[in-house]
Amino acid sequence: MKVTEHIAQTKKTLFSFEILPPLKGVGIQAIYNTLDPLMEFKPPFINVTYHRSEFIFRKTADGLFEKKIVRKRPGTAGICAAIMTKYGVDSVPHLICGGFSIDETEDILIELDFLGINNVLLLRGDKMKSEEIFTPQKDGHKNALQLINQTVKMNKGAYLEEELNNAMPTDFCIGVAGYPEKHYESPDFDTDLQHLKSKVDAGAHYIVTQMFFNNQKYFDFVKACRQIGIMVPIIPGLKPITTKKQITNLPKIFNVDIPSDLLKEFEICNSENDYKQVGIEWAIQQCKELMNEKVPVIHFYTMSNSESVKNVVANL
Repeated sequence: MKVTEHIAQTKKTLFSFEILPPLKGVGIQAIYNTLDPLMEFKPPFINVTYHRSEFIFRKTADGLFEKKIVRKRPGTAGICAAIMTKYGVDSVPHLICGGFSIDETEDILIELDFLGINNVLLLRGDKMKSEEIFTPQKDGHKNALQLINQTVKMNKGAYLEEELNNAMPTDFCIGVAGYPEKHYESPDFDTDLQHLKSKVDAGAHYIVTQMFFNNQKYFDFVKACRQIGIMVPIIPGLKPITTKKQITNLPKIFNVDIPSDLLKEFEICNSENDYKQVGIEWAIQQCKELMNEKVPVIHFYTMSNSESVKNVVANL
């Protein structure tokens, strides 16, 4: 079932979860260990992120260094298929521009279609750690809009090989990312909104937001979207803060603000457990306010650690 169909079929707020593929060499049981505690909440779908390759340098026998391309967290498509088989829950693979040519993008979309996976979240993706700015793959897409355009064409039966006759159309429900505090590369909020509108106008069916810790920023974001004609569902994304380190790291990595009221609560914490409990309580209050406003889904970024997320949802 498509994400938009799940939303249309219920009047209550649903809970969905996002996980990371395990590091290379770790088995699928790691995924099940994350998801098993969350399945009691009957998520309509599970998102699985995609991580692009990175350059590393390995020392050779002659003392020189060899440049290698390594993907540390492979397996997104396989994990999605495994989730659907084990739990009977829809999965949403993330697809990114970086690391894919347009031909490789078409191939993975065909594979997902064959597997019966008809939801995708389409993203440009992050730059490699060794890059100053995002660099697309040779013959790859430069941004999410181009990725959306290719997927929409396939939904209409148009493939890269134009001479194909009577090609079977795919039927992907397309999600995209939204940023209540704007994307870090956008010069201002309004420009970022226009980029988002172009993605919806191109065929995106729903939006999932970056994490936020101040609900008013989400409400303002939704209002601003509606004012410029973005009418698709906008799913809020949340992440309970679980460690003292995340207070510094999350704003730096994801370009989000920590509210001053929350920071004040963290100031009186004396242990890591205190930080975790404050993070859980804050997320619970966020959820209750969002549910009162009848948001369609609350999407949790688990980062493959389900304990705090479970504690939050159990209190709702």
